[in-house]
Formats: sequence, structure tokens, C-alpha cells
Amino acid sequence: MIIIGTGFVSRESRRRIGRSRGTVGQVGLGIMGGAFARHLLAAGFNVIGYDPVPAAGRALARAGGRSAGSGAEVAAKARIIITSLPSPAAMEEAYFGKRGIAAGARPGTIVIEASTMTLELKESLRRRLARRRVMLLDCPISGTGAQAAAKDIAIYASGDRRAFNRCRGVFNGFARSTYYCGAFGIGSKLKFVANLLVTIHNLSTAEAMVVGEKAGIDLGLLYRVIADGAGSSRMFQVRGPMMVRGHYLPPHMKSKIYQKDIGIIRAFVRRLKCPTPLFDGSIPYYTAALRQGWSLHDTAAIHSVLRKRAGLRGKPRRRTTRKGR
Repeated sequence: MIIIGTGFVSRESRRRIGRSRGTVGQVGLGIMGGAFARHLLAAGFNVIGYDPVPAAGRALARAGGRSAGSGAEVAAKARIIITSLPSPAAMEEAYFGKRGIAAGARPGTIVIEASTMTLELKESLRRRLARRRVMLLDCPISGTGAQAAAKDIAIYASGDRRAFNRCRGVFNGFARSTYYCGAFGIGSKLKFVANLLVTIHNLSTAEAMVVGEKAGIDLGLLYRVIADGAGSSRMFQVRGPMMVRGHYLPPHMKSKIYQKDIGIIRAFVRRLKCPTPLFDGSIPYYTAALRQGWSLHDTAAIHSVLRKRAGLRGKPRRRTTRKGR
């Protein structure tokens, strides 16, 4: 296994890296893909991107990138392309639609597929692209949208080793660390395990917040103390502040989109015939969040579901408490 650390690189060095690597394409400019593009621009790369939502393309242009009219146009201009897409339907259109990536990609192009999708779908894409001599790498991301914005994500890369090596500089441009994990698909399997833990830890954070509030503890104090102790987790640190505020916008991951990830994990572990009691027990709370109208909010909104069941009303109570008191 190879780990690439990003470290500090001077602005002039980033410019030199960008010139030597050329143009990078980005298809999908949402919460994650938009963050990737901004970091690559900051690292000195030329970025050409496409998203069916016009506002996303305009945001890329304002950041200094070039907005394309289709995935095919992106593929015609870039030999390394990153895709970050929300659904299987979006994947099919982005890759094999009339003006999709496959229509414009030249032989030897490498596509870094960063979405969370089923192994079957990614394997199908890999085979279909291979017929056009285009290489697909399975490279799911570990991290939320806020972490992507802060360049605080890890990449689980799998697939052809030589193609991976060609993309090292690109990975360094938008991620904190990159792991080369081996054969195509291992990256996704690791992401399923990571998201299983995220699902559980997000609920455990909400549970802790509600218990603390019912016990009359100031939530700001609770967050500071627990985040600095053995009970903390990355999800507690990322989503705890949203729960303290009782405000789940802007979303790091929309609740309705995360349902897709939950479904993928559930199907994966069922095929393995592996018991997952904590993961299984968490699913009803995510479903309840959708029923209660939180679909466009962050998955931290399961906190509201637990507060309601605990008989808590209104915003969480917070008092001004001096640090250290």
C-alpha cells in the first residue's frame, strides 16, 4: 500500500507542478466536485469542468477554471478527468450520454471515479470504457463536503497501478492523503466500511447530544469537553457543531443523497452475510429524518429526530460558558 502525503508546497512550486501536468477535467461540480476543482486551481492546474446545473459552471469560471458545455468537451481537452456524481442515472448520462465523456475521450485518457456507487456499476463502466482504451480508476473519497472544502479528505484509489502513478500530482492537488489499495474495486469496499462507521458515529453523536441536553448540560460545553476526550470521533467533530446549533445547513451531505450510500452498504453486507447490528439499528433514524422533511439538510438532522422522540422542543439550549470553566 502506498500513501501519498500532500504536505506544504509553495505557490511557485504549485505553478510548476500545474504546468508540467497540464489540464485536469472535472465532471460533476457539486459539493465535492466543486471543491476538488477549486483546490486543483489553487495548486496551479488548469481545470475544465462540466455540470448540468449552469450555476455550478459559472462558479468554476469565477474561480478561474473553464466551464465546458458537456462531458465530451471536457474529455476532448483533458487526459485526466475526475468524476463526482450523485446517482447511477447521472453516471450513465455523464459517461455514455450523447455528449458524455466516452464521446470525447481519446485513447489513453484516465478517469478518476470518485463517487460512491455499487461495485457492479463501477465494474460495468470500467469494461465499457476499456473498449475505447480509456482507463477507469476506482477512487472513492473519505470525508464530508466541509472536509473536501478544507482539503481534508482521503482517497482510496484502486485499479491499474501505472494509471494511478500518472495521477499522483492530481491526487496531491485536491486531497490530504491518497492510499493506493490494489486491484480495481478495493477502494470502494474500503469506502463501504468507512461509510458504515460514519453512519453509526453520526447517530452516536446525535444520541450523546440529546442525552446531554436532557441532563441539562450546556451543549457548547458538552461539545468542547467530549471532543477533547476519548469519547470523540471524526463525526462528532464534524457534525457536533451543527447539532449544538440545531441548524443542519449548509449540508456536508444531503440526507436524501446519503440514502443511496446506506442502500449500497446494506446490499454489500447482505451479500457477505455479515452481521451489522449497529448499522442496521441506525437506518430507521435516517429514514425518519426524510419523513420529517430533512431531505435537503445534512445527515446531522437525525439529531432532530432524536430530540423529538426525547420530548425536546425548540432550538437546543446553549449558554455562554467561558472556555476552561
